[in-house]
Amino acid sequence: MPYKKFEEYNLQVTDDIKDKFRAIISDLGEDTSREGIIKTPERAAKAMQFLTQGYELDAAEILKSAMFKEDYDDMVIVKDIELYSLCEHHMLPFFGKAHIAYIPNGHIVGLSKLPRIVDVFARRLQVQERLTHDILECINNTLKPKGVAVVIEASHMCMMMRGVQKQNSTTTTSGFRGQFEKIETRSEFLKLISSSLS
Repeated sequence: MPYKKFEEYNLQVTDDIKDKFRAIISDLGEDTSREGIIKTPERAAKAMQFLTQGYELDAAEILKSAMFKEDYDDMVIVKDIELYSLCEHHMLPFFGKAHIAYIPNGHIVGLSKLPRIVDVFARRLQVQERLTHDILECINNTLKPKGVAVVIEASHMCMMMRGVQKQNSTTTTSGFRGQFEKIETRSEFLKLISSSLS
């Protein structure tokens, strides 16, 4: 029995994007009927839909689906959350890690939901600065904690493959609300995400 993998995509959207990719590949000088290329436009169309599926998702609703009343009021940190996104300027990948902390104010959230909202915002055409802000404001506005902090460290293929071609550069962005605007709380968070507890 031949191998089949089922993925659900909007067929009309897939066909429209596929046609555009075929035209681009042809304009670049490649033979779109060549064996190795013939299915590339469809694969690329599906890949782009997967990589931008965040437009279809509501990060606030994801958080609300797993909010629980709890008296815990110390810092909660989820660090080293892998992220992959596409820069909106060149549509090349950027990738790295997000570190998120919040101080509950009567409610906690299921830990898996924090990486989920990173994915929601990362799977859109993005800039790292806005990605940091989107995650921060979603948590702050939905969970309404005493404080929230987000730090993202990422490498950008648009800097590594083209332009200045600096392969070892990384970009760090951060955002802080509430108690994390106090130097001592922020310093504790930054120390914890940079240290290994093992």
